[in-house]
Amino acid sequence: MKLDKSVGERIMVLRSERGYTRRTLAEFAGISSKFLYEIETNKKGFSAYTLQGIARALEVSLDYIMTGKGARIYDDVIFDTIYKFKPDTLEAVEELLQTVYKITSGKQETRQ
Repeated sequence: MKLDKSVGERIMVLRSERGYTRRTLAEFAGISSKFLYEIETNKKGFSAYTLQGIARALEVSLDYIMTGKGARIYDDVIFDTIYKFKPDTLEAVEELLQTVYKITSGKQETRQ
């Protein structure tokens, strides 16, 4: 995986925001502190498995680490539930989730 320069920086910032030392985050993510240093300084790439471990440890979404966009909250329950749906039902699930979001955020569409 080719690293975007900001990926390592984002991980470092998130780690600092949580008050984790490099060693602590590495333990939570199941990697060595040396490897985490190399990721943070963009000296080494990483696997999807490693990225998932870091995201879980930092409690952020994979998208946020990779792009800086998306949810900063990692929620295994939500993701695991979505992955249970069959591919041909995902469009309907997405529509339902968007409707629920609009209702709960007070942004209901007015129907004419």
